[in-house]
Amino acid sequence: MELLVVTLASLLAGFVDSIVGGGGLILVPALFATFPNTHPATLFGINKGASVWGTGMATWQYSRRVHMRWAALVPAAVSGFVASFGGAWLVTVMSPQYLRRALPLVLMAVLAYTLVKRELGREHTPHFTGTTEAVLASCIGAVIGFYDGFFGPGTGSFLVFLFVRLMGYDFLSASASAKLINTGTNVAALILFVSKGHIWWHFVLAMALANVAGSLMGTHLALKHGTGFVRSMFIVVVSALILKTGYDAYLR
Repeated sequence: MELLVVTLASLLAGFVDSIVGGGGLILVPALFATFPNTHPATLFGINKGASVWGTGMATWQYSRRVHMRWAALVPAAVSGFVASFGGAWLVTVMSPQYLRRALPLVLMAVLAYTLVKRELGREHTPHFTGTTEAVLASCIGAVIGFYDGFFGPGTGSFLVFLFVRLMGYDFLSASASAKLINTGTNVAALILFVSKGHIWWHFVLAMALANVAGSLMGTHLALKHGTGFVRSMFIVVVSALILKTGYDAYLR
């Protein structure tokens, strides 16, 4: 029964995450609820072991249909990989509890800005090119990569928002870019968790297959319906993240 619950959660997480990020909103709470006495690092390791395959598949799917600015995104993915490794190491020695109270407030600011700026992310007009674009993308990758390794909820959504707001990407291109960086951060965190023994492979295999299936379905919908659909999903997911993280931080 435990395997069935977390596998279904992984399927839904892959679906949501492939569109606009936020899969951790579904899978991480499901893991904590199913295995309440397990070390958090092990549960984060299981989450990464499943989700890395979904983000990888989404990246491949998007790259076939969306123009990827590889010169900026590859350095960003490398920066995210390195920073995520550091964040994942830190979570094995200290708790990220202090982030819980700040997270819903940050997400509320992101949501408010997106709602006020109705045209935000509707047109793909990159603000930068060349070295400037690569450096800024790498900074985004490093900051959010560290956060992903250390804590994680909302990583994909933060990446999407920053690529829209700072880089001038539309929501579909931002989501495609976020998937590449998120794959790098997931791989780094997974390597660290595996090296520390925080992984249950007998759960990861089924969850990874389910995550890929969900990712394929979500990517198909995003590519079919375009940036307006992705923007709407972004608003829904961030709103859900606010409710979930706010409850965890202030009411639980």
